[in-house]
Amino acid sequence: MKIWILRSVISMLLVCTAIFSYLVFYPVSYHVPQSVNRRNIQYWNLSTGSRIACTLIAAKGVKRRYPVIYLHGGPGGFVSAETVKRFTPLSEDGYDVYLYDQIGSGHSARLKNIEEYSVRRHINDLAEIIKKTGAEKVILIGQSWGAILAVLFLADHPGKVEKLILTGPGPIYPLRKDLEKIEPPDSLNLKRPLFSNRQANEKMENLRCKAVFLCAKIFGKKLASDQEMDDFQTALSKETNRSMVCDTSRTPEAKGGNGYFVFIMTMRSLFEMPDTRPKLKNSEVPLFIMKGQCDNQQWGYLTEYLDLFPHHRLVVIPNAGHAISVEQPALYLATLRDFLDSN
Repeated sequence: MKIWILRSVISMLLVCTAIFSYLVFYPVSYHVPQSVNRRNIQYWNLSTGSRIACTLIAAKGVKRRYPVIYLHGGPGGFVSAETVKRFTPLSEDGYDVYLYDQIGSGHSARLKNIEEYSVRRHINDLAEIIKKTGAEKVILIGQSWGAILAVLFLADHPGKVEKLILTGPGPIYPLRKDLEKIEPPDSLNLKRPLFSNRQANEKMENLRCKAVFLCAKIFGKKLASDQEMDDFQTALSKETNRSMVCDTSRTPEAKGGNGYFVFIMTMRSLFEMPDTRPKLKNSEVPLFIMKGQCDNQQWGYLTEYLDLFPHHRLVVIPNAGHAISVEQPALYLATLRDFLDSN
């Protein structure tokens, strides 16, 4: 009888081990859109070792002195054809506009060693891209994570930024958790989005992606291919996009081009970055912030930007979420142009 019980236990353990191994190690397919080529992509091999996909929308008419560089969100976001279309009118105002996929995402290269994905790598890549433009200074437009990157770049290269435009900016790191307690003024009439990123992550989590995440974050190794995990990130964005709008009926479709490992590793390094607040304090660079009425970024974190930059302007865009240009494209562009035309 005891032998029978022992054999049953061993059999159950073997079955459980087999199921666990299958769930962790067997690749998962996600039926999601794949990355689509956009027009006029240039590939730049930077001295940092990054191969970057960049689109230049050349200025028309009398060229402005300083070009615009757009920094997309993420980490692990990308420049879409819609993004290029959105910023094309700025070229009609005389601006050269550069839009590039950050390393590890979009049409830019993926790195074999994922530990090379870091905030410092992104800062150094941006510095090299500015050199390639040949401009003395640039105007940076940063969306979400791109806003964080823009501010970190400014801290290291204050003489290279003419103006700073942040849309839906994420927090300044290291995080000051006490800022979460600050409530926005009633006059701004800010609203919470109907969905959160946490809800999206909980819906999409599975044993394999948890294992891939831990293996990357703890050991700096890939347990799955870039293709599989980039597809997972696209599937996840289908859910997280609902947290980026006021009106969920206008949730943008998920598109291929996301970078998974660059997201995990860049965020890991972000928490290890030294405090840049002393470098940013009383910056002379003009700062313009656009925030959607239903932005999913907490108000308290934005107040730090207003404290650090004496020359700031804040505009809240009504009936828009974190992705302002999705719900209010005309107002987004008009507000952007208004600031660019100001002295």
